[in-house]
Amino acid sequence: REQPEETPQPAPRQIFQERQRITGLPLYFQGYLSVRHSRCQEFRVYWTELRGTMLFFYEDKKAPAYSQKLDISALTSATSVYPDENGSAQFILMLSNGELELKANDYEGGKEWKGFILTVTELSVPPDESLLPEQLRRMHEVLEKEKKRRITLNNCSSASLNRKSPPSSTLTTMPACFYAVSRQVAIEMLEKNPSCGNLILRPGSDSKNYAITIRYKLDAPQLKHYKVVSKGTSYVIELERQVTLPSLQDVVNYFVTQMQGKLKPYVIQT
Repeated sequence: REQPEETPQPAPRQIFQERQRITGLPLYFQGYLSVRHSRCQEFRVYWTELRGTMLFFYEDKKAPAYSQKLDISALTSATSVYPDENGSAQFILMLSNGELELKANDYEGGKEWKGFILTVTELSVPPDESLLPEQLRRMHEVLEKEKKRRITLNNCSSASLNRKSPPSSTLTTMPACFYAVSRQVAIEMLEKNPSCGNLILRPGSDSKNYAITIRYKLDAPQLKHYKVVSKGTSYVIELERQVTLPSLQDVVNYFVTQMQGKLKPYVIQT
């Protein structure tokens, strides 16, 4: 699938605010990227956002919730940007748990993506003479923002340890097993990749709440779906006896605990 040829534009304000709420991280750079994990055969196009030291991948430019995320804070190195036969620009991120191949529309876009990624992971603007003054200026701005974010994060962590209380919920993100997919796609994911896990958290059919999809084997594979309603700052699992929990991660943990080892959150391995 070819990448759409268009200049990246900011998401509509409502979508931007929802993404900000879900990720809890500042947006540093965004645009279309083709992505291939080390174990996959084909590239897949995502609208991609660099937030903090995380890459968030969206199935659609206007999707409020990401379908995948990747922590790149443990980046060990990155290859040079090189063109392919179609004029796109590729480079590879070497991470502690594998490699991630990225492909931008053109050489300029590839250099920019790599520059911003190195800026936030190494906390320094890369000494690349081919970068334009405007690109370097924006990278220096991002560098200052990321330094301030790290200081705030460290201060919050220290304060939490001193109080012996959990860190602020504003610093938490969605559970790793959350995917912005439909019920049918969630079922297909669980059927095709059982080694990745058997529990998926996904948006509800009304797009306002959430749902849990589970596939587990007893005598034969069984599928179950549970509605999770967002109420204020809490989440209610609609069971025979309703269960109210403070976060979506607690919702996932509840199911895993209740099933006593039969459930594993679905996480795509890089």
